[in-house]
Amino acid sequence: MERHSAMHSFLTAATHFPTLAMAVTLLFSSSLHADVILLRSGQRLEGDVLKVQPDRIYLDVGVDIIRIPVDQIEERQESQPVTATPDESESLFLTGDLPVRTVKELVREFGEGVVLIQTPDGLGSGFIINNRGYCVTNYHVVETQTRVAVTIFHRGEAGEFERRQIRDVRILALNPWFDLALLEIPAQDDLEFQPVTLADENVQREGDAVFAIGSPLGLERSVSEGIISTRNRNMNGIVYIQTTTQINPGNSGGPLFNDRGQVTGVINMKLQFGEGLGFAIPVAYLRHFLHNREAFAYDRTNPNTGYHYLQPPARQNPRPPGSSESDPLPATTTP
Repeated sequence: MERHSAMHSFLTAATHFPTLAMAVTLLFSSSLHADVILLRSGQRLEGDVLKVQPDRIYLDVGVDIIRIPVDQIEERQESQPVTATPDESESLFLTGDLPVRTVKELVREFGEGVVLIQTPDGLGSGFIINNRGYCVTNYHVVETQTRVAVTIFHRGEAGEFERRQIRDVRILALNPWFDLALLEIPAQDDLEFQPVTLADENVQREGDAVFAIGSPLGLERSVSEGIISTRNRNMNGIVYIQTTTQINPGNSGGPLFNDRGQVTGVINMKLQFGEGLGFAIPVAYLRHFLHNREAFAYDRTNPNTGYHYLQPPARQNPRPPGSSESDPLPATTTP
């Protein structure tokens, strides 16, 4: 009862005092950046969203601040939605300052941008970054593969999902060091790609809420939620985001979203025999990979696309390091 009290008192006052209702309507109309909240009971509220929590949101209606339970909200609309803008480098990916929303709202808005990656050897996840069909996933998802297919989950007009499998996906670039791959999905005449938005570098902080969308163990469109445990976990010389978000095989290559629906990392591994110990590649590495994709361009006909370590040159001085010319040579043995 307590969680409904503020909203109930406001609605009761607006109903019994027409002057107050008219004043509130004028305040709503003058708000240029207000959100519109449609309640399950039929009421319509408009104001500035001050704070979003998993079970409630706080709405400033001008005369009061209302606490609205999420389960009472039918729909949330923006009068002037903030849209993502293309990146300066040939519209390669989208950036933008998006509003904080609930996971339910973000999954509905950006879930179509997450895809299932299929190869002859296994499954993974990925996400579309522009309207040309460029798609990001992990290097290990497509490693040694030449045939790659993508399944897009397109939402129809009635809200249902349509599975669309697209074959002949091209591999554009590979970076085995950062475990990143860039793919190109062929254009579809009757389908527009729905890209996601990349977060700014180093915006994530410990304790921030994050969530993942992917296909763990082939279970399509699975959503898991957690927080950032640490944003700079060093493993083998590379910094990762550590998260409590549950991930499993099949999540690899999928996006780690923040509470604004921006991709803050690319999921790529977890610690075995440990729960809540997942890791993602920070968006800073992803941006670097995308901006320098020509350096990692994939060509399966080029025998030099692999790499190997060069042996260090042999020592010219047989004496141990730090010894002088007067010191005797070390004893040698013959095999």
